[in-house]
Amino acid sequence: MTPSRGTRRRTWLAGTLALAVNPWAAMPAHAIQEPGYTVAQKLGDDVEVRDYAAYVVAEVTVPGPASEAGNQAFPILAGYIFGKNQGEQKMAMTAPVMQAPLPRAEDTTAAAEGFIVQFVLPAGITREGAPRPLDNRIRLRDVAPNRVAAIRYSGMWSESNKNEHLAKLKATLQSAGLGWTGEPMLSRYNGPMTPWFMRRNEVWLTLN
Repeated sequence: MTPSRGTRRRTWLAGTLALAVNPWAAMPAHAIQEPGYTVAQKLGDDVEVRDYAAYVVAEVTVPGPASEAGNQAFPILAGYIFGKNQGEQKMAMTAPVMQAPLPRAEDTTAAAEGFIVQFVLPAGITREGAPRPLDNRIRLRDVAPNRVAAIRYSGMWSESNKNEHLAKLKATLQSAGLGWTGEPMLSRYNGPMTPWFMRRNEVWLTLN
């Protein structure tokens, strides 16, 4: 039996309240569907050069700081995929949840204020075919096929942990003679119930 509109609404409201208490409550303990890629090259034990196929993201810009950007954005994006959209269409949760600083302006070395946080939409959903967000802070965007270098690590979602591995990633790429462009992307694949030592975290750099 198909749930009534009222039942769907109550279910969505219950999920929204849960997200208000714990913004990452919807993120599963173990990684699920993620964008498809092939490994073009391995650099050491923990750095991969990957070729990603095209995918679609729902994204939102939040002020930060970096440690709070995910908590600010997660309820907004989770609400969208769980039915806060035109047609009340629910979509599967995917991984990773991605976060990057706003791009720097070309004429300044100062970092822009704020962060972009993204959910990847499930495979097969196009930007044109995706349900329209009801929240005008959410943007749907096509990500073209691209090549990234990714370093994988476990541990807490701290800036110090991210920066340590970002420095290692940059040093590895420099040793290999590979250049990159844009801001680093923090990618988180597991929910907060996953023990810190079992988490899959990554930092990505887009290669030239």
